[in-house]
Amino acid sequence: MKNYTVTLPNYSIGPNCYEEIGAVCTRFGKRAAVVGGATALEKAGPALRQGLADAGIEIADWFVYGSDATMAAVERIVTAPEVQAADMLFGVGGGRAIDTVKAAADMLGKPFFSCPTVASNCAPVSAISVIYREDGALDRYYFPKGCPTHCFINTSVILDSPEELFWAGIGDALSKGLETQLASRGKRLSHTPLMGVELGRICEAPLLTYGKAALEDFRAARLTDAFVEVVLDIIISTGIVSNLVTTADDYYYNSSLAHCFYNASMVLPKVHTHLHGEVVSFGNLVLLAADGRDEELERFIAFNRSIRLPITLADIDIVEHADIVRLVERASAMREWTCVPYEMTKEKFTAAILKADAAGRTYLARSSGE
Repeated sequence: MKNYTVTLPNYSIGPNCYEEIGAVCTRFGKRAAVVGGATALEKAGPALRQGLADAGIEIADWFVYGSDATMAAVERIVTAPEVQAADMLFGVGGGRAIDTVKAAADMLGKPFFSCPTVASNCAPVSAISVIYREDGALDRYYFPKGCPTHCFINTSVILDSPEELFWAGIGDALSKGLETQLASRGKRLSHTPLMGVELGRICEAPLLTYGKAALEDFRAARLTDAFVEVVLDIIISTGIVSNLVTTADDYYYNSSLAHCFYNASMVLPKVHTHLHGEVVSFGNLVLLAADGRDEELERFIAFNRSIRLPITLADIDIVEHADIVRLVERASAMREWTCVPYEMTKEKFTAAILKADAAGRTYLARSSGE
């Protein structure tokens, strides 16, 4: 038995949640550097500036992080003199912006506060940063010493975000229960990962129950219970699970074949036009096909189709067999390739991809005939 530390998310949510900045942040200092995406800083800017001003927190710096979560972008933040002089960092935007600032704050040893402007993944509360290479391919996972100090989920700002990011976020969140259960199957789980895997089971039902209604409410700019339930599921529920099932060294049950499919697909430039959660949602089908769970595969295909998430390879612009060969070759070298309770081979993964695609095409043919 050795010492270990687990950090879990603290968060404020609501249309005026930046009013809570004073109550949460002032004990950490009086100077903040705010870094995020260009559009995110524009959308959240007025309310966030007001929240900081009301809290008596000076803005030491305010700038755009870059355009992707790369180590170069992290280094630009770490070496900025105004950031180094700040007491705390705020990361504003989507997953890649927040992951970038999160990693920089950890390197600097400063408190980090996330302000998601979209609900597309659990980056705002997770203790992991996904870092990409300059060409868009996956580079590495960076593990901060803990999750963000606090997350401010302004639902009014998120309601003003691109609909497709919220839509893709549903697909990404649906992977959490599937992947944690598969990756941990057959393992002797100690307290913390066991708690995470069990909590992962509750990520699915709210999405399947409220997902379609939440999207309709989003389009109508209605701040409803269904919308908030899905936002909390995408950001908080999956983030808590991630923090409980992930360590840098001892165990990693956070991802499996769905994210293996997505990460490997980044070797195909044409897939870069599709969103992370969009591609992961097809990866969910690949996981179910590989695991022989045909009834669940049909259920997930039906749900995906109900909100127009991908159910065939063509939906994500993979139409050549050579593309599948490249994807599978890349997948076989990834960490997630081994996050299954049995040996994974290139032949098995290829068969699972083709099976998921065939099931999706069959569903389309059947639906068009009804």
